[in-house]
Amino acid sequence: MALQEEMEVQGNFLFRYRGVLPLIILVFGLAVFIFNKYGGTPLSEMGWEENYYFICFGVCIFGLLIRMYTVGHTPKNTSGRNTSEGQVADEVNTTGIYSAVRHPLYVGNFFMWLGIGMLTQDFWFCMAFTFLYWVYYERIMYAEEQFLRKKFGAVYTGWAETAPAFIPSFKNWKSPKLPFSIKKVLYKEKAGILWVFVTFYAFVLIGNYIETGDFALIQGFWFNALIAAIAYYIIVKVTNVATGFFNEEGR
Repeated sequence: MALQEEMEVQGNFLFRYRGVLPLIILVFGLAVFIFNKYGGTPLSEMGWEENYYFICFGVCIFGLLIRMYTVGHTPKNTSGRNTSEGQVADEVNTTGIYSAVRHPLYVGNFFMWLGIGMLTQDFWFCMAFTFLYWVYYERIMYAEEQFLRKKFGAVYTGWAETAPAFIPSFKNWKSPKLPFSIKKVLYKEKAGILWVFVTFYAFVLIGNYIETGDFALIQGFWFNALIAAIAYYIIVKVTNVATGFFNEEGR
């Protein structure tokens, strides 16, 4: 198989299972965190760890905001968390954030997962994550772009000439074609929001157990934020099942 076709096949396979990457990052990240924690991290010894958690959280939220802005301005069947359906595109997004970068959702994902990786307090883990992310998503982006090139032809290639693949450039910015839909964001990003707070609270609990030997629920910001995220997720899911309120925007 020629390299071009091989890259496309690999990309389509990884696209269907791209939700696996966060689990890999989480498992290895927790292992590195635990190893470093038992060795005594400098931040913990200096009492700066709690503040560092908020720095990591800020990186995560930055990525989540990129995703929210992207999803909020996109039409149906162009952006989302679909996996089993394969590539989906009824049109090429060329306005708003898509006029600055071709894969804004993956830019957002990178910062969300980088924030998680930073929790390990390990520089080399973050470097390894960045390399793995690039190799993993380079193939997914390639497969997506092959799909768009075949389906939309000159419309796609003309847009690709002005919008970078991953590092944004705002010199050709065009205002979004569609208004921002908060309803669409609330539905599509509920899992991502919940995942962020579950992960942060897991690191807090494990870190506290290693330091104190007491595996007990910790009250405070991270606990309250997790409860709020769980409540938000349940409310959105139950509301949609009962009323179909989010169907038009979320599917």
